[in-house]
Amino acid sequence: MNLRVFVPLAALFLLGLSPSPSKEDTAPRKPRARELGITFGGQAGPLDAITDVPGVEVGQTTLVSGEGKLRVGKGPVRTGVTAVLPRGRARLAESVFAATYALNGNGEMTGTHWVNESGLLAGPLMLTNTNSVGVVRDAVVSWGVQHGAAWELALPVVAETYDGLLNDIDGFHVKAEHAVRAIDGARGGPVAEGNVGGGTGMICHGFKGGIGTASRRLPVSLGGYTLGVLVQCNYGSRSRFSVEGVPVGEEIKDLLPCHTGNEAPSSAFTKDLKPCAQRAEVTPRAVSEGLGSIIVLVATDAPLLPHQLGRIARRVPLAIGKMGGLGEDSSGDIFLAFSTQPAKPPAGSRVAEVGFLDNEHLNPLFEATVQATQEAILNALLAAETQTGADGVRVFALPHDRLTEALRKYGRLPPVR
Repeated sequence: MNLRVFVPLAALFLLGLSPSPSKEDTAPRKPRARELGITFGGQAGPLDAITDVPGVEVGQTTLVSGEGKLRVGKGPVRTGVTAVLPRGRARLAESVFAATYALNGNGEMTGTHWVNESGLLAGPLMLTNTNSVGVVRDAVVSWGVQHGAAWELALPVVAETYDGLLNDIDGFHVKAEHAVRAIDGARGGPVAEGNVGGGTGMICHGFKGGIGTASRRLPVSLGGYTLGVLVQCNYGSRSRFSVEGVPVGEEIKDLLPCHTGNEAPSSAFTKDLKPCAQRAEVTPRAVSEGLGSIIVLVATDAPLLPHQLGRIARRVPLAIGKMGGLGEDSSGDIFLAFSTQPAKPPAGSRVAEVGFLDNEHLNPLFEATVQATQEAILNALLAAETQTGADGVRVFALPHDRLTEALRKYGRLPPVR
């Protein structure tokens, strides 16, 4: 099988490989939310990404191959792995304070029992598809064994969303080496968004979704802290999709998923989709409302204790609700927040001296969480490209021009002069 594996270019050079340009590498970058004038309030960091939080690194492996009819075990393949390293690869086994929260638990994030019990997180945060949680989890454990961190990485955090509408998910195409490449290729700096890593085959509000990120930097008068968010966006109905209070889903009722094949798709979730050729005559049926999930990771350098990070994680649903999510029954909406402040006792001591922000000063971080999460979701949608996957199922990208037209209609953007 001709399987294309996309990893960060820097990682390829470190591995001694010469990357050949792909369509994804050579295509011009699409404007992000801020470049379209959509800010959701607040001041972004220089990269407007989770990597604005000092020390945080992100690596991604993207798997794309095949087209046409679904043949389990052969493809088409539209999936991958995303790794977020709270303290970077050099300090991967060093714990950070962390906490989790689930709005709706129809999903998986391994290792959360120990995170919430101890208030500590060690190792990378891994994102992939539903059926690949096990192999990615085992890969992280194996990485820990090989790097002298078997104890610290024994209970890794691996989260998932379901990409089986576009991807041969039952073919188990994610392998241990793909997870390892995401870890070893992790870097600071700009973060690729849209159809990349764990988000490669994801769908969000009936449009092509995927990986998105954003950040906020508080004014010096409020501590000057940085908070960053990364999402794997695969949730939500079209009809309730909203941006800055504008009912975008009602303004863009077309461009719903359809299929390009001669036969109806074989999946129970997509078998009723109409052919794309009939779009002018029949409005295609949307994928089941509420099907899917969203994983949200929140990072900050603010000195927060685990119970305070739990409060941060519990603000994430406010952003999802503003975008039109309900935490539907079939959705796994699971969130993790961590602080990069030092949490380890000095050598020879049993006592760690840590700081924590007074509760009365948490409100700006709550607001930053809501703002950055909304922007990260929209950035995922704006970066994603139209994708045709298994059984010819096609999911369309959110059109920038129609989004901004809707926002102008409701006075959220200034008119074109």
